[in-house]
Amino acid sequence: MRIDSLLGLLLLAATTGPLSAEDEATQNWHQWRGPAADGVAPHATPPLRWSESENIAWKTEIPGHGQSSPIVWGDTLFLTTAVGIVEAPQSRQLPDPEGRGRHPMVSPASKVQQFRLLALKRTDGGVAWSRTLRQELPHDGIHIDGSYATPSPLTDGELVFAHFGSRGLYALTLDGRKVWEIDLGDMTVRRGFGEGSSPAIQGDTLIVTWDHQGESFIVALDRTTGDEKWRTAREEITSWTTPLIVASGDGYQVVTSATERVRGYDLETGNLLWESPGLTLNAIPSPVAAEGVVFVTSGYRGSVVYAVQLDRARGDLTGGDAIVWSGDRDTPYVPSPLLYDGTLYLIKGNSGILSAIDAKSGERNYIERLDDVPRVYASPVAGGGRIYIPGRDGGTLVLASGPEFEVLAFNELDDGFDASPALVDSEIYLRGKRWLYRISAP
Repeated sequence: MRIDSLLGLLLLAATTGPLSAEDEATQNWHQWRGPAADGVAPHATPPLRWSESENIAWKTEIPGHGQSSPIVWGDTLFLTTAVGIVEAPQSRQLPDPEGRGRHPMVSPASKVQQFRLLALKRTDGGVAWSRTLRQELPHDGIHIDGSYATPSPLTDGELVFAHFGSRGLYALTLDGRKVWEIDLGDMTVRRGFGEGSSPAIQGDTLIVTWDHQGESFIVALDRTTGDEKWRTAREEITSWTTPLIVASGDGYQVVTSATERVRGYDLETGNLLWESPGLTLNAIPSPVAAEGVVFVTSGYRGSVVYAVQLDRARGDLTGGDAIVWSGDRDTPYVPSPLLYDGTLYLIKGNSGILSAIDAKSGERNYIERLDDVPRVYASPVAGGGRIYIPGRDGGTLVLASGPEFEVLAFNELDDGFDASPALVDSEIYLRGKRWLYRISAP
């Protein structure tokens, strides 16, 4: 590096001071789907190729089972898991509120579970600490492909929050000391498929959605105490989507995707600002946003995707001009969309069929079958001009971003991937069914 360039960097650091919390968050992967909750790591330059013998810095076996994504802050990764420890004398499961009996894709609760938060060292994957936050036999079952640790943790750099749904929400210091916990009740989930929504955070406010077959609501909590700031009732059935907090005017609003309605709430008061047509049954993909536009989608027993212009969104948006474009083809069931450099990427159903859509116009750039990753639950992520799509069978497809379809690499590991990856600096963190991998070039 030239001396004048080095001096310039030192002068910049001296004049700007420490990074703000917001700027520091963009350097990390502090929540579900990354800094802006859209699947993008704006400063990352991840590797292109890897295998069990190439570009694996370390892999650590994770106890129990979980599909939550790892999060990263500084030198530490945080991860939740549920460890079955004791076979229950008799499994318990809530009756199906739809009166159809237990769904064949549901596994009833049969083991007492330890609900744990792990902190791992980013350098070598060693466990810095592990905390069992609750131990109990769950009141309900889960989808046979699911787990009891699906919501992802999040951190603001001072506290880390671990959400286990009906098993409680917990705040801990970064060195593992519990600060508070709350119990929001027991969910009655449609068809007994388990729980999955992750919390979101902005400033001192933590947001949790509680959509189920009982009394649904959205609640705002003080991040330092867990005290409720407000709670707003929702006429909604079970959804698994994570709320999205977006800047709007002089403040922020919370956008929620769900089956009955898509809604926007004022972050400070919980007041409903707008609502628009709902999505399909089993709404799972989370919304994403950029440049004042929110994109929502789902794809179970139907296909829905549309874009909402926030500065036009007031009251009931049905039939108005706030919905700037919409589509009814090839939308995701489980994977959330990826929004990267003006392109919206959607994986049809849970299959390896990828659509790339121009985010402004809604016009499709391409649709391609991804034969190397035919089964996908993880949400795609992006960094360094590349798209990363992990598959359930252990392969990850790497594509070039942009309006043209271009495969750059296909990488296989000895595990399967349902959790979405985390991208930080020149590293990828992939959580498999058994292992957590750090992928980085030497």
